[in-house]
Amino acid sequence: MCSGGGGLALGLEQAGFDPVLLLDKNKQACETLRHNRPTWNVLEMDLLDFDPIEHQVSYDVDLLSAGLPRVRSSATTKRVETGEELRLLQATIYLTHAIRPRALLIENVPELVDGAAFGEVRDFIGDELLHLGYSLHWSVINAADFGVPQDRKQGVLIALKRSFADRFRSPDPTVDNHVTVGTALRESMLARGWTGAEEWAKQADRVAPTLVGGSENRGGADLGPSGTKKAWARMGINAGALSDEVPGPGGIQESDTSGSPLKKITVAQAAILQAFPQDWIITGRKTSKYRQTGHASPPPVGEALGRAIARAIRL
Repeated sequence: MCSGGGGLALGLEQAGFDPVLLLDKNKQACETLRHNRPTWNVLEMDLLDFDPIEHQVSYDVDLLSAGLPRVRSSATTKRVETGEELRLLQATIYLTHAIRPRALLIENVPELVDGAAFGEVRDFIGDELLHLGYSLHWSVINAADFGVPQDRKQGVLIALKRSFADRFRSPDPTVDNHVTVGTALRESMLARGWTGAEEWAKQADRVAPTLVGGSENRGGADLGPSGTKKAWARMGINAGALSDEVPGPGGIQESDTSGSPLKKITVAQAAILQAFPQDWIITGRKTSKYRQTGHASPPPVGEALGRAIARAIRL
């Protein structure tokens, strides 16, 4: 559900799951899924309108997964906003009622796991799922621990039918040392002969801040709010916009007229920072491509979670 540009779905595929249905209301995201996996059953539809009776392939599945839009909280009221994001979360729980998967995976903001403002939401989820015979496992994981060159903390709920629950173990980190931005982007920064790429890569010696896909209701793509832009700048990156090309021999990016000595990354480089494989093509125009990329759950995280779920439910 809410499969977007396919990060979570791809990771679960790498873990051995075979999707019977992928749903998203964004036309371009659905085109990305169809372009990369023509055999996948992709349904362009709002989750709020989905009726499993009309799509019975969704019954008797091992796993229902949902990379939902981020549920937000209001800092002034200390209560979760009752917007579309919350309705989609509720719809996913009600869908679990209907199709009774062996396992449920929901990925969202870290605060969903233990934030005080989300207490009522967690109570709702627990009340709905516990009496159906599920056991709930809440955790916060950092994508950097799974080889993603990004400090990206994700709140995860995995609910399993009780017959499998005791066999579930949260995935262990897959890397001993985090991959830095310089290591991840060095090869692409060298692609057009930029003579300063090696020096840049050495000083970009940390993981990236969390990529932010942004809202469909605001302007072009950038890499995040002002605080994270400063963190990007310390790595030699201008986070105010994206470039159409990596630097040339003299460090020139033809599409960048800002005059800044900092370099802008491309959408393809953003995909590297999300740990998408190079053969996964994000379709659409630049801003749409970036939003699909930035909103995605990094595939290595989906793979690690998928393998942990598979070990628990394998008979």
